[in-house]
Amino acid sequence: MNIEEDKLRDARIMVVGCGALGNEVLKNLVLLGVGHLVVVDFDVVEQGNLTRSILFRPVDVGRRKVDVVKDALRGINATVDVQAIHGDVAYDVGLALIRQMNVVMGCVDSRWTRYCIQRLCTRAGKTWIDGGIIGMEGTMRVFVPGVNCYACGLGTEGLDELRRRMPCSGVIRQMEAAGHAPTTSVAASVIGAWQAAEALKVIAGVPVERNMCYYDGENLSVRKAVFEAWDDDCVLHEQWEPIEVVREHSLKSLLRIGTVVLNDAFVDYVENRETGEQTEAMLPARRMAGFVKQHPRLSTIPMAKLCQHEYAEIDTSFPYPTLPLAALGIPAHDIVRIKTPTGYRYVEL
Repeated sequence: MNIEEDKLRDARIMVVGCGALGNEVLKNLVLLGVGHLVVVDFDVVEQGNLTRSILFRPVDVGRRKVDVVKDALRGINATVDVQAIHGDVAYDVGLALIRQMNVVMGCVDSRWTRYCIQRLCTRAGKTWIDGGIIGMEGTMRVFVPGVNCYACGLGTEGLDELRRRMPCSGVIRQMEAAGHAPTTSVAASVIGAWQAAEALKVIAGVPVERNMCYYDGENLSVRKAVFEAWDDDCVLHEQWEPIEVVREHSLKSLLRIGTVVLNDAFVDYVENRETGEQTEAMLPARRMAGFVKQHPRLSTIPMAKLCQHEYAEIDTSFPYPTLPLAALGIPAHDIVRIKTPTGYRYVEL
């Protein structure tokens, strides 16, 4: 397969997860000449990352992973454009940004995060390439809208465990505690190369691999399994279109269109059920656990006695109409769903 250099220079790829696998994928994409990258991760570099991640050095421990890989990739190719997003792909990455990508790469270690990537890519109509590694084993799958879906292939057991976070770092720590050398870097090299190869196919516009590809490094074997799970009734299969673009990016301008539906509820205060005392929060619901834990007074009250007042939707009765969209948990370059009497409208910021 031949691909023109200008296509690679113009290509836009998002990589979610900057651990061992993300390191390999990013390294490969930069060496191939991909010109524009968006990296997403919420974590910092730990000592254990150094034995399996090619872009991290001892001096990087404690730094945000996205910042470290951005610097490292620019060191490999100073012309590459790298946008770093330190956050959660489920809430901190705008859907309009995903729509700008040629392809999205999943280098994550939890079912919930994969589920979120699938939801976003389906809404944006984008192909995403998933990789997973453990020990000397790994898998690679390509999810194409209308052909296969991560959520549709989970099954009952997978859906039950959906929200469990199962990080590879935990496996590594167990191996190191037992005196075993971590072997994740071997599988990361193989799976990362496979993912990069499929990304090239997407950019070139040629057919991609639609099977699950499995690598077994211990037995030096590779096999494929048919993976075309697509249920028309799946709740994730909602493509947000048509998209409208607005010039004024403010809550007031959106409310003139209709009721704003939030991706994550907004909490303005927490109330003590027993005393009725209220404590101002003004945060998205996902940040409330940390807020309560760090609050000198709220942290001493059992959670069962606390009630948070929240808004899942915002209409003209919302008492804080001048709040910035970011304060409501709406990221930059997002697409907002707005409820109107005639149905939903999708507005790009």
